[in-house]
This record gives sequence, structure tokens and C-alpha cells, in this order.
Amino acid sequence: MSRAQTDSGEATILEIQRMSTEDGPGIRTTVFFKGCSLQCSWCHNPESIARQPQLHWVGNRCIGCRTCLETCRHQVLTLTETGMVIDRTRCQACGDCAEACPSTALELMGKKWTLDDLVSEVIKDKAYFDRSGGGITISGGEPALQSEFATGFLRALKNRGIQTALDTCGLCSRKALESVLPFTTMVLFDLKILDPIKHQKLTGSSNEKILSNLLFTADFIKSHVHPKILWIRTPIIPGATDSEENIHAIGQYIAKNLSTLPERWELCAFNNLCQDKYHRLDIPWAFAEVELMRQSDMEHLADIARKSGVNPDMVHWSGSTRLESETVHNRPSLKAVNNCGIGS
Repeated sequence: MSRAQTDSGEATILEIQRMSTEDGPGIRTTVFFKGCSLQCSWCHNPESIARQPQLHWVGNRCIGCRTCLETCRHQVLTLTETGMVIDRTRCQACGDCAEACPSTALELMGKKWTLDDLVSEVIKDKAYFDRSGGGITISGGEPALQSEFATGFLRALKNRGIQTALDTCGLCSRKALESVLPFTTMVLFDLKILDPIKHQKLTGSSNEKILSNLLFTADFIKSHVHPKILWIRTPIIPGATDSEENIHAIGQYIAKNLSTLPERWELCAFNNLCQDKYHRLDIPWAFAEVELMRQSDMEHLADIARKSGVNPDMVHWSGSTRLESETVHNRPSLKAVNNCGIGS
């Protein structure tokens, strides 16, 4: 078993998000697995990157009782006038302080779940899935890094008649895909940047394996009963992925290699609501001052996508945008973004 793998009976889960309408059709419950194979500079969920649980402090909940300081066996917490300081070089993420905190100001992000417990938890929402045509999406992070557990989880849901989806960045082993895919109804596959050098600079990895896995997934869908549906998703990040050249290149790649197989190509507008997450994890964020996309920009890029050679009906865009009257500023150059990675 590889180091990226976990025992099939237990996995590290970041969050269970109910009533989601963004991770596939209908009303869905999204299970976020902790640990990612990419380190995207713009990541909206930085707490999902590291595999191990992480401690963070929510200042507006703190009542200053210092229970956490007394509880911490490793003495890694210091409460100052400006907030809680966590010595992350010594923190064991044991969770004792979070469990003792009466106001939930300290939280441990990442929890071990057994397969049976996780299945029992998510099937509580089955009535919503049945009425809306929804289901359960496994996301992350990268759920395929915990493929043995993910496979068992999806198999159990399929046996209960629940529709499932795999949301993947594509950077995983071929063996992991072969294990997970037969138990998924659909695949949401990210294509962020087609240029391999830019992809390396902005995500920490080349896209060679990602593209290879996309082609494998497409062939798998054609030759198997499940999965049945493929969606392509591209995050639209100012100064990083939002160039006409990148969108046109991705569209040409889809048209040439996937033809009409994808049911949907979704352009997902940049979200800057994650700033507090970076602050709580003591991680600098290259996009902290970057504004939302304008609606006109998203519509323009969608038009570029529709003219790239794909079926224009498959192109959609989603996400919040800013008012057209707002002035564009603090939009980083690609060079500036390239020099700022996660945790640097």
C-alpha cells in the first residue's frame, strides 16, 4: 500500500457539506477528503491540502478563558493581545485543546471516520437526493489519494441506490482511478491550465499525468456502464487561468480528445471568501487582495470557450461576480502569482 493510501476502514475527512448545489446535479452532500496532490496558488480550501489534521483558531468565538492553554500537553499555544499564536512546528494536532474549548474557538480540521460511520451519516440525506435527482459527491483535496476507502464508500452508496460523483484534480495513480470509477455515476474533472510550464509554476506539478488520466477516464466511461457522465471544470483565476489563450487551448483540447463526451464544461469564477482560512492557518495567500471577476469578463471567457471547437451548449459559468462599476485594481500579473506558492 502506498504512503498516500489509507486503510479501507478509515479515512481523514475534512468536512461534510449538506444541501450543496455546486458539485453535481440536484441537491447533494459533498464529502471533502483531506489531502491534495496539488498546491494551487489560489486554492479556495487551503485546509484541504495537508493530509494530517490541522488546528485553527476562530477569534470571534474566543471568550478568553484560557482553558486551552491549561489543556495543551505540548505547550504550543500562546494567547496574546492580538490573538492566539500556535507553534505549528511542535503542535501534534491531538485535538485536546479543541475538545476542551467551551466556545469552539479552537477547531481541529480533519477527522478520522470509519467507513460504516460515514455511510450512516450521509445516507440521512437520501430523501433529498431522491426528490431532486442529487446524490453524494466525494471531493477534497483529492479523494483518490485515499482510494481504498473512497472505493468502499462509493460501493456502499451504490448498493443503497444513491447517485455518486467523483470530483478530482486528476493527479493520482491510474490504479486509484481504476478502483474508484466503477462505483461513480459521474466524474467532475478539473482542467486548470493547459500549458505544462505554467501549470507547474502555479500548482506545483506538471499536467502531464492529469491529461493522461483524463483520457483514461474518458475511455473508461465509453467502455463501462459506470460512470456515465463527465463534466470538465476550469477555475477562472485572475492573472493565472483567466487568459483567452488558456481557455481557448483547453477548449481545443476538449474538442480534439474528448469530442462530445463531456456533458458540461463549467467555468468557475474566482472566490476570495477564503482569506480567513489562510490567516487561521498562518499561511500567506498570493490572492488576498484580488477582486472577484466581473460578470462581463466571465461572459466573455464563456464566449471564447464556446468558439474554441467544443459543443457551445456544454459551456456554462458559475460563481459570484463584482459590480460592473467597480474599478479593476490589485490584479496580479502572472509573474507575481508564479512566485507565491502555498506556504512560501
